[in-house]
Amino acid sequence: MPSMDIRDQKAAAVDEGPSRTSFSYGTARRLLFLAAAVTLALGSGFVFVHFVKTTAEARLASLTKEEAMAEPRVDAVTVGSPSAAQSLVLPGQTAAWNESTIYARVNGYVDKWFVDIGDHVTSGQTLATIDTPELDAEFNAAKARLKASEAQVAVKQAQADFAKTTYQRWRESPKGVVSEQEREAKKASNAEAIAEFNAAQAQVVLDQAEVARLSALVRFKQVMAPFDGTIIQRRIDIGNLVTAGSTANTTLLYQIAKDDPMRIFVDAPQSVAAQLMSVGTPVVITCDYQTNQQFEGKVTRTAEAINPASRTLRVEVDIPNPNRALVPGIYVQVSFKLKSNDLIQVPAAALLFRARSPQVAVVDEEGVVAIKDVTIARDDGNVVQIGSGLSKGAKVALNLSSQIMAGEKVKVNEIDKGDANGVAASPQ
Repeated sequence: MPSMDIRDQKAAAVDEGPSRTSFSYGTARRLLFLAAAVTLALGSGFVFVHFVKTTAEARLASLTKEEAMAEPRVDAVTVGSPSAAQSLVLPGQTAAWNESTIYARVNGYVDKWFVDIGDHVTSGQTLATIDTPELDAEFNAAKARLKASEAQVAVKQAQADFAKTTYQRWRESPKGVVSEQEREAKKASNAEAIAEFNAAQAQVVLDQAEVARLSALVRFKQVMAPFDGTIIQRRIDIGNLVTAGSTANTTLLYQIAKDDPMRIFVDAPQSVAAQLMSVGTPVVITCDYQTNQQFEGKVTRTAEAINPASRTLRVEVDIPNPNRALVPGIYVQVSFKLKSNDLIQVPAAALLFRARSPQVAVVDEEGVVAIKDVTIARDDGNVVQIGSGLSKGAKVALNLSSQIMAGEKVKVNEIDKGDANGVAASPQ
């Protein structure tokens, strides 16, 4: 029985063998099919991606070739003379009509002061008083000396009168009554009396002059305003020692400015000096100090000479300032309305600086670029006026690329002149 069991087990093992082999083959076929499908999909994807990439590269190469062969596109504007009325804006500075620094004219101590910075004063108004004990004593002494001199004149007058009558009696006496020597002595005494009288009178005049001088200095004990204006500085206080004079070591008392009317100083460049030389050119003044207000005026006077250091012309504009809307020393913008000229006006973006002198690129009717040297007559910022080298009606390119050279053909995109004036120039 045991042996039969062993055979049965072997038989069973033999019968089970084909079943396990059949399962392994089916699985392998399925795996092989799946691997083939994945390989085919990957191959198809690779081929598709390669095709797309090749097509894109070919299209890009074609576009690049077309762009390389195409004419470059540039913006251009037709130039001409400026409009009838031009506006030139320059910086300026306000200044007081009159400005004075007040110093003490006498030595002493500040007794009182009556006005402070920002106060508006009138001509002759007392600003402060100075206590001057030394001057007062000197003035009193001078007046005493004058009285003494006047009394001395009276004495010398009496002596001169007596000497005169005595001399007359001796002169008219008969000869032989008095000697010639005594007569000459009386004559000399009379002349001496007259001289002493004249000297006394001269001394009175000197003493009167001294009294007048000291009297004038005494009036300077009251510090007065020289004109109507505004106090812009005060450097004194009660008890301060003040010294007469205006040296570097002397402290000022007040500084006063007259701000109605107001002066506007402008340094105009040499290029527009000829147009601003004429008095009466209208101007409009604006400033950040008064943002919503404009002040109108005219050119009142000019230096009529160019400053050799800055090559500018000093221009002065006077404007009324009754409400004191402007104060001295502020920065303003002054807009001059200038007459038109025959110069050609181009946007600043049209200028080229490839050579030593400025240039512009002119495009003809066929789109061919020509580089021309020009001279700048006036630079107004975004707009430049050309003195020579350019004719009216020419088309000039804006912000021309440095790769475009003379003789090259371009495609022009013409823009309006007003829009071109606002285009900023780019570096070449």
